[in-house]
Amino acid sequence: MTRLTEAAQGVYVIAVTPFHADGAIDLESTDRMVDFYLSAGATGLTVLGMMGEAQKLTIEESQLIVRRILARVAGRVPVVVGVSAPGFAQMAALTRMVMDDGAAGVMIAPPSSARTDDQIVTYYSQAAEFIGDVPFVLQDFPLATSVQMSVPVIRRIINDLPTCVCLKHEDWPGLDKITALRAEGALNRRISILCGNGGMFLPEEMGRGADGAMTGFAYPEMMVDVVRNTRAGDLDRAQDLFDAYLPLARYEQQPGLGLAVRKYTMAYRGIIANGALRRPGGALNAKTIAEIERLIARQEKRLKDLT
Repeated sequence: MTRLTEAAQGVYVIAVTPFHADGAIDLESTDRMVDFYLSAGATGLTVLGMMGEAQKLTIEESQLIVRRILARVAGRVPVVVGVSAPGFAQMAALTRMVMDDGAAGVMIAPPSSARTDDQIVTYYSQAAEFIGDVPFVLQDFPLATSVQMSVPVIRRIINDLPTCVCLKHEDWPGLDKITALRAEGALNRRISILCGNGGMFLPEEMGRGADGAMTGFAYPEMMVDVVRNTRAGDLDRAQDLFDAYLPLARYEQQPGLGLAVRKYTMAYRGIIANGALRRPGGALNAKTIAEIERLIARQEKRLKDLT
C-alpha cells in the first residue's frame, strides 16, 4: 500500500463499525459497506475513528476489522487507521500492527489532559518518536477531545515533525484557522487539510483551501460531489447539492445521537444489515426514526429536482 502523503485529497470516509443486534461484529456488512464507500467515489477510508466505536473494541477486534477492510479495499484506495491510545506503547503496537497489514498511515488525537501549547507539542513529538517514520494525521477535534489547538501550535507540530502529513480539521468555528494555515509562509511545506464535522461546512472549507473531507455521513456521495464540483469550478452546483443534503446532515450532527442516526440511515439504505451501536450506546425511538425518514424523503425529492 502506498503511504499517505501531503498530497491527500478528495473524501476519506470515516467508516462505521457494523454490529449485529447482539453486539458481535458484522463482517458481511463490513464488506458491503466498503463496496458502497468505494462506489460512492471515496478516495480513501479511515478506520477506527471516533465514530467507528473504536473505544468499544478489543485489540483483537480492532485488528479483525482493519484486516477485513484492507482485504476488501485490496489496495484501491489508501486506508488510514485511528491509533489514539492512553499510552504510547499501545499506540506504537497498534501502529505497527496496522501498517504491517497494509494501512497507509495513522491518525492521532491529542489526550484530554493536554492543556498548554507546550504540552500538546510535546505529546505529538513523543508520539512521532514512538511510531517512527509512519505518516500520521493530526486530529484537531476540540468538541470531542476538549483540547484547543491554536494555529501556532499546529504550525509548530507540522514544521517540526515531517511525518505529520495531514490535518484533520474539525474545529468549530474554524474557517479562519484554515485560512491562516494556508497563508503564504505559514508552514514550511504544504500539507493536506481534510475536514470533518460530517461535511457541515464543506463548501466554505473548500473555499478556504481545504483539500476535501475526512469524515462520515450516511450519504458520502454528497461530499464526493461537493468536492468534485468545487474543483471543477462549478460552485453553484456544489452548493445546490450540499443544500439538498443539509437538513439530514444537520440532524446527524446531534452530539450523543449522531452515530445512531447515521447507522440507522445506512441500514435503511441497505448498506449495513443493522443500525445497532455496541453498548453502551443508545437506540432511536419511534419519533426520531419518523423524523429521519421524513428528511430522507424530502432529500430524495430535492435531489430529483436537481437532476
